[in-house]
Amino acid sequence: MKISRRELLKTTALCGIASAFPGCGRLADDFLGEGIPETCIPSSDSEISPGFHLLCRAGFGPRPGDLERLQALGNEAWVEAQLAPESINDTACELRAERFESLQFSPGDAYEFRKPVLRDELTRHALLRAVYSRRQLLEVMVEFWTDHLNIDLEKGDCVYLKPSDDREVVRKHALGNFHDMIRASATSPAMLVYLDGKANKVRRNSKDRPNENYARELMELHTMGVHNGYTQQDVVEAARCLSGWTFDPKRTFALNQNESFFRPEWHDDGPKVVLGETIASGGGPADLDALVRIVCSHPSTAHFIATKLCRHFVSQTPPAPLVERVSAEFSRTTGDIKSLLRVILKSEEFYASRGQLLKRPFKFMVSALRATAANTEAKNDILEPLHRMGHGLFQYPTPDGYPETELPWMGTLLWRWNFALALAGNRQPGAQVQFPELLKALGGKGKSPSPAIWFAHCIGRAPSLSETEALALLPSAMGAQNSHKGAEPGEILGLILASPAFQRC
Repeated sequence: MKISRRELLKTTALCGIASAFPGCGRLADDFLGEGIPETCIPSSDSEISPGFHLLCRAGFGPRPGDLERLQALGNEAWVEAQLAPESINDTACELRAERFESLQFSPGDAYEFRKPVLRDELTRHALLRAVYSRRQLLEVMVEFWTDHLNIDLEKGDCVYLKPSDDREVVRKHALGNFHDMIRASATSPAMLVYLDGKANKVRRNSKDRPNENYARELMELHTMGVHNGYTQQDVVEAARCLSGWTFDPKRTFALNQNESFFRPEWHDDGPKVVLGETIASGGGPADLDALVRIVCSHPSTAHFIATKLCRHFVSQTPPAPLVERVSAEFSRTTGDIKSLLRVILKSEEFYASRGQLLKRPFKFMVSALRATAANTEAKNDILEPLHRMGHGLFQYPTPDGYPETELPWMGTLLWRWNFALALAGNRQPGAQVQFPELLKALGGKGKSPSPAIWFAHCIGRAPSLSETEALALLPSAMGAQNSHKGAEPGEILGLILASPAFQRC
């Protein structure tokens, strides 16, 4: 029977402090629905397990067995392994992701596909990798940089060009060097189209001025941050450095060239002064390299990127000492992203922030699919709830990307509850929870585990007194005819996934 609105609201008001959840056995160890599950037992600590916290922040939340494997390695060793994703066998995920052939094509060749196909394959690929990849930190950083260098598929030809941008800019540099990523983004065909650099030209002996859109966003959003030391004249000078870089899909057929290219006759080759540094005349395409070096090396960039990373991984109001340490590391390593993550993920501030960040809809959905070891092919049926939550992938219309702040997401909680209850009840099209295997992993011998074990598995701690009392109300909320046998596993799991505790990490 359906739960009354009153009981649902009462149960989803779960909150409090209780104990850590140390680990659980393997379930679907190859992520393809096979493997031998073992028993999970919660402990009695009063806070979220540090290991569970690490998996939720540096990943999209644990699948059954992940916490046990992390504890065998140790937190620092797990971080180091994640920072070397090429060393992690991800064959099972690759088998699911390799079906999307359009994602392997060059920018020009992608025009052979219809827009709906490209949009479908790009979004499905992102969701599948987040759910199934063992390289969890890489996928978290791919999401982070995708927003940082946001490109809306719906503008112009971006849908044809974003697959190569995702591959050659975001994924290639997500754990690499920040300077290299910005340089790659600056000449990415997708970015040239999205921020109007494609037509950035200055004809000699004319009063033409180059388009300033990308130059402004380069400083305001991608490197230095708003009002952090640059002027309107710096934007103008940066646009002059960028003039001449373009992309033309017609070259695919005429010259068999699929990438962006430099047109000398469009370039303003005179001297330029950016942020007080002079770029001599005659540099041609090298003006772009000089511009990237100047803006990426500016102290404001180090502080801006450090602050943004700390907000993503630690707190919406990140501790100033941590920001300063990350900023110093950015300057010391010339933007080595792995080094920045080491500082953050091994800090006391990181572990002191357990359970404080609201999951954005994408992370909420992926963490629910991972916690339940659900099987999905990421088709439209499973993407539709994500759209209802306001987080359609690659569809944010402005260059700043989907917000990290909480307020914009608070109006979509009802859609989260609906998804949680449908997923756990195996009523969500496009996803299937294999309860026999999941029950065996959590309870042993196929028996249904207690609500406390379900809660610990999903939240990383045992329920508080108020949460235990709310869970105890569940059988009566299901209806008198069911009260003699207690709540079904899917009913308990659904309400835990819909609870406030699961909305945070």
